[in-house]
Formats: sequence, C-alpha cells, structure tokens
Amino acid sequence: MKRLSKTIHGAQQKVLCRVLQGLRAAANLRQEDVADLLGRPQSFVSKYESGERRLDVLELRTVCQALGSDLVQFVLRLEKELSETPKNARDQR
Repeated sequence: MKRLSKTIHGAQQKVLCRVLQGLRAAANLRQEDVADLLGRPQSFVSKYESGERRLDVLELRTVCQALGSDLVQFVLRLEKELSETPKNARDQR
C-alpha cells in the first residue's frame, strides 16, 4: 500500500493553488471579481489561492463554476499538473 503524505502544505497543495490561480487568470478575473461572484470577501479567495485555507469539495465546485469551469475539468487539469510534477517533489513531507 502506498504511504500518503501527512502534511497538508506539501508540494501537491502548491500545485492545487497554482491550478486555481491559473484558472482565475485564464478567466481574466481578479480575486475581487471571484469574491463578488461567490458572495465572499476577497480574503477568502486569497487564502485558498495561497494554501492558507482549504476548500471542501462543494466549495471547490462552486469556485470552479464561478471561474467558468466545472469540477471534472478542474480535476483533470489538476491530475495532469500533478503527474508532471517530479515524483520527489510530490512526495515531500
């Protein structure tokens, strides 16, 4: 059985944040714009993009929709990015 990383702020979390930021940039939206669409403060967007705050799956789905994507497209992109990340960086603890 593969051992999972115990850290919540590892290399994979950084990839997740980078994909979220990229999706927002591709939609030509500022953090403030996304926050308005979500009915949340700008700090909410800043915190999940920096990794300070984690999104549950339903929040992630809502964020994806606000960015003009859907959860399936997002996960496919995330998986692609993770697979392109060097293995030693993915397994950091």
